[in-house]
Amino acid sequence: MEIPFNITLLMVMTVTCGISAQVLAAYLKVPAIVFLLLFGILAGPDCLGLLHPNLLGSGLEVMVSLSVALILFEGGLNLELRDLGKVSGSIRNLVTFGTLITLIGGGMAAHWLGEFPWPIAFLYASLVVVTGPTVIGPLLKQVSVDKQVAALLEAEGVLIDPVGAILAVLVLNIILNGNADLLVLFRDLIVRLLVGAVVGVAGGWLLGFILKRSQFLSEDLKNLVVLAGLWGLFGLSEELRSESGLMATVLSGIVLRSAAVPEERLLRRFKGQLTVLAISVLFVLLAADLSLASVVALGWGSLFTVLALMWVVRPINVWLCTWNSGLNWRQKLFACWVAPRGIVSASIASLFAILLTQRGINGGDSIKALVFLTIIMTVFVQGLTAGWIAQLLGVTSKSATGAAIVGSNPLSRLIARLFQERGESVAIIDTNPEACAQAEREGLRVFLSSALDHSVLEEAGLDSMGTFLAMTNNGEVNLVLAQRAAEEFSPPRVLALFPKDPQANAPANNSKINQAFVSDLSLKDWNEYLTDSEVKLGETELNSEGLQFQLAHLQALVQAGELAPLLLERQGYLQVVSATEIWQAGDRIIYLLYDPTPKLLKRLSGSSNSRLTLEKHQVVEEVPIPAPVLENVLEEVIIEKEAEVLQPPVSR
Repeated sequence: MEIPFNITLLMVMTVTCGISAQVLAAYLKVPAIVFLLLFGILAGPDCLGLLHPNLLGSGLEVMVSLSVALILFEGGLNLELRDLGKVSGSIRNLVTFGTLITLIGGGMAAHWLGEFPWPIAFLYASLVVVTGPTVIGPLLKQVSVDKQVAALLEAEGVLIDPVGAILAVLVLNIILNGNADLLVLFRDLIVRLLVGAVVGVAGGWLLGFILKRSQFLSEDLKNLVVLAGLWGLFGLSEELRSESGLMATVLSGIVLRSAAVPEERLLRRFKGQLTVLAISVLFVLLAADLSLASVVALGWGSLFTVLALMWVVRPINVWLCTWNSGLNWRQKLFACWVAPRGIVSASIASLFAILLTQRGINGGDSIKALVFLTIIMTVFVQGLTAGWIAQLLGVTSKSATGAAIVGSNPLSRLIARLFQERGESVAIIDTNPEACAQAEREGLRVFLSSALDHSVLEEAGLDSMGTFLAMTNNGEVNLVLAQRAAEEFSPPRVLALFPKDPQANAPANNSKINQAFVSDLSLKDWNEYLTDSEVKLGETELNSEGLQFQLAHLQALVQAGELAPLLLERQGYLQVVSATEIWQAGDRIIYLLYDPTPKLLKRLSGSSNSRLTLEKHQVVEEVPIPAPVLENVLEEVIIEKEAEVLQPPVSR
């Protein structure tokens, strides 16, 4: 009973360490692999001695194989095919030509800088050609780069894993058997990829067919059917041709995603949870199994090898593979910087170390140590700085511009015109032909259709826009539309007009949806004011001196129904005001001011020009700022009003 209990205790502590690392990473908003590696190394035999992965024996290899299959399937399931079209050429180059560049460049660096023999040097290079969705996926969720770069990096991580795994096995076979025939090597690579592709495509279609036709199965059981199916496909492909199973799992996930099964959202959530668990367990176990002495023994040459891989080989790879793409230099530079290695490199390196040692070939432990050094350096250096680099280069998704607006009414058309005058792309979507015709007469791009139609949103360009705004006359419809847009396109800013307290029927992900403008804005009233020309269009800038008094003054005008804040300009970016936004000094607010005077003057003058222009208005601009001696007296009043002060979404 002692050995089974030790294994049970090992798994319990591994899961505890892994999930604790995930929680801490989520709290600190850093890539989880950072803490997974730290916790694994600290709990391993070289430090605290809590975890001993060697107790699992060959069971560790089984866990690695099944977990990697699950991880890659989930990666294929989450690939957005519509985003891949814009960078498909670059992805193809990175997975094919780019793999060769990394293999040659990494091998040369390991030989000349790390002083490894040529065979071992190229074996190392074959292990690190992969980037891996286990690191890229969570990293992109935290950094939120623009869609083109995200699609490129995520697709590279998913698709290059099976190619890299097969390549590594072929290089290992050359070392073990002495067969260096490049023609045979290339043929074996293609055969394995084709076998995996056929099994994956056929299996993915079959899974989709089963999920659509088997109405008698519960949702939970369907999730388990898919889990059993993907492992079955992995086993079948491996049986037909060794090392072809990873390609089968990737393609089965992609095909199943394209089948648009009804339970796709729940399926992705279930597989995502399993993937988090698998990553947590594997990284902790593999890190615990690492000998720190072997890493230290590598010397400075191996450190320079990894730096050359990061800062010489990777930039050459990306610039050559994206030469004729539509990516700008900032996007390319970010792709050069971010290429962390993950679970596939770690797991295969651990397996190869055992095989080389069994065959009596020196270098197995050194290869494993160098691969883990690569993982540690790329994760810590690139993973922890990715957010800062993205902001420095201006490639975050939050810097995306343009707006898709649902509902063609006077207020929405005014907002669309303000965006358009800034040179930003704008589209209005509505089902009312007359309202659409009016928008067209005002020179706006219009789509006469329902915003629930995915193809319409795609044609409108929502996948590259920064804002989605639902402002029809029905608040509940606005919430549904905003929810769909947030789930399917994930624009940086999703806003909707809905009742002040919609908690009873709010969608599950309403944290992604902000209330547009201010709480309880009467769309009907302000549309009437615009139609009757009873408004002025104004702008004001918030100053650091007397900011609280400006905010209190604006809030008083809002509560009186005299002012409706529409847009906010911050750091050169224009965005729709949200009811939860924290306004800051330096913000420029564009607003509508209710004033029936323009209507009377228009009638008296006989003018028919109703086009609003931006100007500053005395009612808004003149904010009485008390002398310093009065500030203490008014401090309590200000504190009381702070809870009611206009609070613009926390940031872009």
